[in-house]
Amino acid sequence: MPRSLLAMAVLVSAALVTACSQPAKPANTSPSTSAEQPKPAAAEFTGTLAAPGSGTAVSYNAAAPVGAQLVVKVAAGEKDTTVEFSAKGMQPSRGYAVHAHTKPCGATGADAGPHYQNTIDPAATPEKPSADPAYANPRNEIWLDFRTDAQGAGTSKASVPFGFTDRAPASIVVHEKETTATHHGQAGTAGGRLACFTVPFKQ
Repeated sequence: MPRSLLAMAVLVSAALVTACSQPAKPANTSPSTSAEQPKPAAAEFTGTLAAPGSGTAVSYNAAAPVGAQLVVKVAAGEKDTTVEFSAKGMQPSRGYAVHAHTKPCGATGADAGPHYQNTIDPAATPEKPSADPAYANPRNEIWLDFRTDAQGAGTSKASVPFGFTDRAPASIVVHEKETTATHHGQAGTAGGRLACFTVPFKQ
C-alpha cells in the first residue's frame, strides 16, 4: 500500500475510535413538572383596634383593648395556605382563640359570620354553626390561637392543605376563650367575639 494511503487509513481509524468513545449527549428534556414551585410572597395586613364603625379592625370588648395592633400575613398557593398572626397591646399573659371567618367585620361580632371552612359542613346552619370535628378542625378551618407575654404580645401560625378558589375568608376574629374546643358538639367553639379584623385573604 502506498505510504500516503496508509497514513490516511490510520487517521480515519483514529477519528472513528475517538467518535465512538465520546459519551452520548443527553436528549433535550423539558423541566420536571414535579419540581416544587416557589411559595408565593406573603401579603401583610395591619390593623389597630378601634370602636365599631371606626375602621377595619374593631374591638367589641375591653379584653381586646382599643389601640391593640393586629398583623396578619397570608401566603396562599393553589394547594396550601400559610397564615401568620401577631398582636401587640392585648391583655398580658393570657390566651386567645382566633379563627378566620367568612364575612367582613361589622358593628357586632356576629357580622363576621361563621368560621371559614374549606369543605363546608352540610349540617351547619346560620342558627347552628358547625361543631362537628370532622369539619370544625384546624385542617379544614384556619385556627390561630395564641398566648400573650407579660407585655401583651403574642404570635401564632397556621398552615392548611388548601388554597382559595371562588371562596375565601374575609376576616380574623379574636374570641374570649383561651383555646378552641375540639370535642364533638363543641368543636370550633371559643366563646364570645372580642375583636375582628377585616382581611382580604384573596387578592
